[in-house]
Amino acid sequence: MVSPNNFIYFFTVCGFFIGLIFTIINFTLPEDIILYTAEITLFFYLFIHIVIMNFVDIKRFGVSLFNKKEYEEISEYFVGELDVREKRMDSLLLEVEKMNIKYEQETKQKKEPEVDAHKKAA
Repeated sequence: MVSPNNFIYFFTVCGFFIGLIFTIINFTLPEDIILYTAEITLFFYLFIHIVIMNFVDIKRFGVSLFNKKEYEEISEYFVGELDVREKRMDSLLLEVEKMNIKYEQETKQKKEPEVDAHKKAA
């Protein structure tokens, strides 16, 4: 995927290694190697930012990667589907609750004659 951030990362790393190679070839003191490597890396980092500002259209990348209108249409469709499914689940849960109440009443009625039969036998 083409992204401005990928250019920045790539050129920053390239700048680091180019700076490291250049300073190892030309300088011997460790302080100079660190200093000049950092300067060359910073130069590449700033240079690629200037190139991106002038030659890369960020808005075009954003539109091609994220189509807001299409995203909103798909989101509305899924929200509607979730609403329908939620209503179905609510109705099913109500039916299950009614069935549980009916089952409890039937089992209670079956147990009452058994209790009465035990009382009469005693």
